[in-house]
Amino acid sequence: MANLIQDRIQKLKRFEQKGINPYPSLSFPKQPSDQALKKSIGQKAVIAGRIMLLRKMGKIAFLQIKDEFGRIQAVLNQQELGEQNFNFFTKNLDLGDFVGIKGKRYDTKKGEKSIMAEEITLLAKSIRPLPDKHKTLQNQDLKLRQRYLDILFNPEVQAMLYKKDIFWNSVRSFMKKRGFLEVETPILETVAGGADANPFVTHHQALDLDVYLRISMGELWQKRLMVAGLEKTFEIGRQFRNEGMDQEHLQDYTQMEFYMAYADFQKGMDLVKELFRYVAQHTFGTQKFSIRGFEVNLSREWQIYDFTKTIEQQTKINILKTDLKTVKAKLDQLGVSYEKKGLNLSRAVDNLWKYCRKKIAGPGFLVNIPVMLSPLAKKTQNDPNLTERFHPIIAGSELGNGYSELNDPIDQAQRFKAQQQLRDAGDQEAQMHDRAFVQALEYGMPPVCGFGMSERVFSFLMNKSMRECQIFPLMKPK
Repeated sequence: MANLIQDRIQKLKRFEQKGINPYPSLSFPKQPSDQALKKSIGQKAVIAGRIMLLRKMGKIAFLQIKDEFGRIQAVLNQQELGEQNFNFFTKNLDLGDFVGIKGKRYDTKKGEKSIMAEEITLLAKSIRPLPDKHKTLQNQDLKLRQRYLDILFNPEVQAMLYKKDIFWNSVRSFMKKRGFLEVETPILETVAGGADANPFVTHHQALDLDVYLRISMGELWQKRLMVAGLEKTFEIGRQFRNEGMDQEHLQDYTQMEFYMAYADFQKGMDLVKELFRYVAQHTFGTQKFSIRGFEVNLSREWQIYDFTKTIEQQTKINILKTDLKTVKAKLDQLGVSYEKKGLNLSRAVDNLWKYCRKKIAGPGFLVNIPVMLSPLAKKTQNDPNLTERFHPIIAGSELGNGYSELNDPIDQAQRFKAQQQLRDAGDQEAQMHDRAFVQALEYGMPPVCGFGMSERVFSFLMNKSMRECQIFPLMKPK
């Protein structure tokens, strides 16, 4: 590799000696390759991109040029370029170099649509040779670590990036069409709130203060906006959780949350069902998906799954009438791994549910979730042990979280206090006591339904892991 790099550096110096800047600062008026291919024979064309193939055959050479829109062949002819220019460029260009070509549409004898070059410009010299796609870019770790090469060589990865753009823009379009105001809330917080998660901690130099990177998409801030009199808000942004990694979970990822006043969880479920169908259709053009061994049709009737009943059906445990020792024994019997440090009944029950949900295909909603797992949700009117909370369930996993928001400041303060006690006992995912938020609730907040979903929804519909669906996932340095 070192010899190949040195050889390319020598070629770079030859360009410089010829008075050609190998990294010019200029605007090159290129046309997308797919548009250039549609031109009639003889029409002027200007293309630019990376050389992916170079073949010299006597006084003619063929370059395959790749840009964002596809590949196109450029033909270098000694007669058109002149002998000196032709020889210089064909000897000193390499695979991976960026070039601009001005010329005319031309068909080769074999009928391949091409551009006959009349002028060639070096736009950037490639020093490091491109890897062999079939020999090098088969290792998953390498593909994610050098994602730019994965995108360069694999059109399906580039296509996925376009789909992800459509996904989030369709989410935004859906919310805007229904009268929601897009807002921006703080990323740095003095109290990490709005979720059961372990936050990242950083230091604010100007204030000499430790702060947290947000673990929700401004849940407690957006509810303050409900106090302020706004009635429909949403935010799409990055959030951070200092937790474990698997195919469904990462530490930093994109999340959307909405909040709407004068609505309850029932209205929220109706809106979320519409949202999922809308986004799936606009992004993928279908409602039917094969996801992790499940066949899922979002257009069918969505089922309702009761939290307590579902667990009892699968494990014979009534989580409202059990204790930590019993749940731990069942988890061990089922072979479920869990974090033993700071384990309490609510965390143990949550692990039991995660085991049970793997058998549910969906689409549907999980409801009647216990208060001990829902510190921010309203209690149900029929049973004070349960809450008006819901999760979309698809392909054995929860793809979002919503509820009738708790707006009783006294109840909220008591739940925060209970959560803080769990946190002090070692549960790092228990919520912090946010006294400033309770103060806001004391001024009065109308009935509100809130819901959040992350890019996990996109990864599920793609039937890929979250790491595969991020452009540049975090990788441990070698």
